[in-house]
Amino acid sequence: MQGVLSFQKHFQAHETDILMMTPPKVGTTWLKAILFAIVNRKNHLDLQKHPLLTNNPHILVPYLELHLYNKKEVPDLTPFPSPRLFSTHLPYALLPTSVKNSTCKIVYLYRNPKDTFVSLWHFLEKNGMTTDSFEETFDKFCQGVSSFGPYWDHILSYWKESLENPQRVLCLRYEELKEQPTIHLKRIAEFLGCSFSLEEETNGMINDISKLCSFDYLSKLEVNKSGTTHNMKIESLFRRGEVGDWVNYLTPQMSKKLDDIFKEKFHGTGLTF
Repeated sequence: MQGVLSFQKHFQAHETDILMMTPPKVGTTWLKAILFAIVNRKNHLDLQKHPLLTNNPHILVPYLELHLYNKKEVPDLTPFPSPRLFSTHLPYALLPTSVKNSTCKIVYLYRNPKDTFVSLWHFLEKNGMTTDSFEETFDKFCQGVSSFGPYWDHILSYWKESLENPQRVLCLRYEELKEQPTIHLKRIAEFLGCSFSLEEETNGMINDISKLCSFDYLSKLEVNKSGTTHNMKIESLFRRGEVGDWVNYLTPQMSKKLDDIFKEKFHGTGLTF
């Protein structure tokens, strides 16, 4: 909580900042790797020496409220080169005023709520963050009990902002990014104002970044197999990354309950899963 309050009070957004926003367990680690690789690609042309090979993505794109402002009330952010890359789990309404009033870029990722819940459950269990059963945790998820608010409200807050300010907020769906990474990497780069050149495309740069940042590749790197980061077991950040894995965990009744909730919450918004 202290990190959230300090972030809200003291963070001063720069016009060139790139802020990655996500609810927990929607592919945050994966997108951090993608954004870092795209934004810094001209500085790391030799992929055999790329920082992602020796650094967990959460180190390269740190959380503002969970890391930087949690360690110190007013952290020194001057070492971060422009454009600064940061992330947060906060819903849009709780962002600092400096962010809302800035023209900095916001990239948001969301995921099918069923897969999100299953991933969240495994994460909480592996890190000893819950004593509730699977069923109890599911009921709380459906009730909107979460450290960062109801999942549907979180998504809607950024979705609505992306419709009103599409030049500032880009919403991505996990499943689409997984299915067509090349298309969406180009889309992300264009949104951030650093589009891939024809030469980069011809030389396979997009495909190289896609492979470097793929779930399978990242999860097999030694740096992502053990240890902790921000008090989280690194191994818990890489589970399966599959689309539709929820069918192995949710009962038909659970599946229908989530369908009904999100059908009601997203009615008329244009949001689909």
